[in-house]
Amino acid sequence: MSPYSETFKAEMVKKMTAPGGPSANALSGELGIHQSTLSRWCRQASRVDGMSHEKSPQGRRPQDWTAAEKLDAALEASSLPEQDLGGFLRRRGLHRSHLDQWRQQMLVGLEEKPRQRRSAKTAEGRRLRELEKELRRKNAALAETAALLVLKKKASAIWGDGDDTMTPRSGK
Repeated sequence: MSPYSETFKAEMVKKMTAPGGPSANALSGELGIHQSTLSRWCRQASRVDGMSHEKSPQGRRPQDWTAAEKLDAALEASSLPEQDLGGFLRRRGLHRSHLDQWRQQMLVGLEEKPRQRRSAKTAEGRRLRELEKELRRKNAALAETAALLVLKKKASAIWGDGDDTMTPRSGK
């Protein structure tokens, strides 16, 4: 059993994870508790909800946050002065690039999008797309046939028709 109470451990973790708080190494020299013990408490606290100072929502990666959580974090970060932003990002397990990306996504989401044609969603729209696709295919086939006819005429002009009056050679 550990000689330290859970309350004491929580206080030390809170102290180390607070903005501008001491490192585990510095606190180790101050308290006489081994640095690896303090580091282990921090790791354990990050796994157990309620013991850490402030973590990302439900201990998930920022990529797995909901849109509402991302919006809250971006709004909170934008209200902070620049000198406090680093501590906020560390506590939440974020990088500045996350905030920049989320802000960009929010701006894109707020832009006015052109309305889609209604027929694109109906059966009539699907039929129209199918007919356009078939028309493109037939135009390509027609262009290929025309090219082959032109080549046949050119070959005929160069080598002559196969219907010439040439007589086959005989063995005599």
